[in-house]
Amino acid sequence: MGMGYLILAGALMLFSWLVSSRLKSKFEHYSKLHLQNGMTGAEIAEKMLADNGIRDVRVISTPGRLTDHYNPADKTVNLSEAVYNQRNAAAAAVAAHECGHAVQHAVGYEWLTMRSKLVPVVNVASSYMQWILLAGILMIKTFPGLLLVGIIIFAATTLFSIVTLPVEYDASNRALAWLENKRMLTPQEQAGAKDSLKWAARTYVVAALGSIATLFYYISIYMGGRRD
Repeated sequence: MGMGYLILAGALMLFSWLVSSRLKSKFEHYSKLHLQNGMTGAEIAEKMLADNGIRDVRVISTPGRLTDHYNPADKTVNLSEAVYNQRNAAAAAVAAHECGHAVQHAVGYEWLTMRSKLVPVVNVASSYMQWILLAGILMIKTFPGLLLVGIIIFAATTLFSIVTLPVEYDASNRALAWLENKRMLTPQEQAGAKDSLKWAARTYVVAALGSIATLFYYISIYMGGRRD
């Protein structure tokens, strides 16, 4: 199982690198596809929020690259500086996607609600999980229960990765539907936005698969220790 996991982990790492590289190249390509409507990412976001009747969410600029996110705690759509200011298909896609999360929040989308409830658990788990798992593996013969505790904690982070998938795909679907229905983009720009979000979503798929594989690896160690 150890060798099998190493092969699987290597394959997932390679797949993750390929997806990340492809995502970067896609965003660079579509960042050169300037919008004919002349709107910035911030303006796209503000219009999508208004069209969905959302008046209590602010659109703000946040430092860094690919730091875009929606914060349900303070109801802010945080756009990276490039997305906030630029007028291209990639910026429109990201801005609309993050507003898709705001729409999910407004309508009480169940998967987003579930993910939000898992955030405090994952934050605590991330601080201690690796140490507990390491200690559990080292003490598998004398105190197998410790590894089981680590597995349960890791399972919570895996569940978070799985729950994230429908949240991200639904936000993209909402974004693309709004962009198309409101005729915000030309057909070429719409295709670019769709392609950008497709590759962004695949990064979450890779993360979920990696987490599931790692969880089963720890379970196999625990089961092997119990049999011995």
